[in-house]
Amino acid sequence: MPAYLATYTSTQGDQRELRLEASDLPAARRNLRRRGILASSLVPAKEGSSPIFTATYASQRGQQKVIQLKAPDLASAKRDLRRRGIAATSVVPMASTRSVQASGGKGGTSLFSRDLGTMFQARPSVREKALFASKLSALVDSGVPIVRGLTLVAKQQKKPIFRQALEAVASEVSQGVSLGVAMRRWPKVFDRITIAMVEAGELGGVLDETLKRLALLLEQNAKLQNQIKGALAYPVIVLLIAIAVFLGMTIFLIPTFAEIFEQLGADLPVFTQMMVNLSALLRSAFSLFLIAFLILAGWLLVGVYNTPLGKRRIDGFILKLPLFGDLIQKTETAQFCRTFSSLSKAGVPILMSLEIVRDTSRNSIFADTIEDCRVEIQDGIPVSVALSRKNVFPEMALSMLAIGEETGEMDAMLSKVADFYEDEVEVAVKALTSLLEPIMIVIVGIIVGAILVAMYLPMFSVFDKIR
Repeated sequence: MPAYLATYTSTQGDQRELRLEASDLPAARRNLRRRGILASSLVPAKEGSSPIFTATYASQRGQQKVIQLKAPDLASAKRDLRRRGIAATSVVPMASTRSVQASGGKGGTSLFSRDLGTMFQARPSVREKALFASKLSALVDSGVPIVRGLTLVAKQQKKPIFRQALEAVASEVSQGVSLGVAMRRWPKVFDRITIAMVEAGELGGVLDETLKRLALLLEQNAKLQNQIKGALAYPVIVLLIAIAVFLGMTIFLIPTFAEIFEQLGADLPVFTQMMVNLSALLRSAFSLFLIAFLILAGWLLVGVYNTPLGKRRIDGFILKLPLFGDLIQKTETAQFCRTFSSLSKAGVPILMSLEIVRDTSRNSIFADTIEDCRVEIQDGIPVSVALSRKNVFPEMALSMLAIGEETGEMDAMLSKVADFYEDEVEVAVKALTSLLEPIMIVIVGIIVGAILVAMYLPMFSVFDKIR
């Protein structure tokens, strides 16, 4: 694709140059208008000028870094990074500017002060990001310049960090920085899926269509997450209520009845005596040790789960649980197919798509399977074959994926598989909720009934003495 060099004046009065790719000169002008850039000159770039690539990598402190470098092609850019000792997670060609100010320069905000200011601010939810993508897509599709669109959407945000990020992104885009690169500087707001799809849309000149796909993807992911949260929240809430009722009746109700029976001289049955002893134990210092033990056990469990081996063991155990394991498998399959399909349709390379899908997977067993798939794909093995070797994904999903590869319509087939398993998740959630509801009611009934029986059993002894 031909390259063009645009010269313009930034909002701070600096003379800047922007290199961009477009099919022809009118398309390049439209690209600049979408960014809100008024170029003083726009000429074809010289053949000897090298394109600019954007590389993302993790620093020694684990922070995500972004650098730009010039190279004749992608392979040369990767070799240059290896010579520098940089293990980049992604290297993509980007339209870039000369003399673009870094964060913390004149008119900017330092990275430290920005991170300090946003440390305790609530991140935007998936649904809020989906709404942002939908609004921006409609504005760009209507011909509104991207900078103006970002400014309009920023004013409508309620969360300060989201509004601040969009305003900063709009400012950088107005100075010639690409939208994807500007978003990369706000990892707390924009996830890797959003950034990858935006960058692919910019490169292909179809940013409005890509934003529509992104909005649809985020909305479907939000719906899927809400279904799982709803299915898991119901039994947890009911169980907490049951525990609270049990503790309340054991600690406050049983001692009152125990004093009455003691005054009447009634002989307490074994079961009642056990409940009285338990009540006394919970009202003693033992309860503090019990609470401390539970907190310590929870802390250790979280610590074990944060280790790679512990996470794999626990995630593997969850997948083997009845009802819940099947639900998690269907959810992970639906999210994998939906995200992979959306990234592929947006033009993101398959290896990068699998890397992003791997990082967004919540279950380490699925993440490891996807990572192994990435390695085997580089050796020419089909995706369906690589995924089937771990026996993690459902057989039907793998079969449909294989058909999609054979027919050359993998994106469309992945979308159909995602639709199918999203419906399966919805049905499974309804079935699980309808099954757990009577079980929880029975559990609460048993707890309350046991305490009432323990209190009424001594009544028979009292009646015998009255006679």
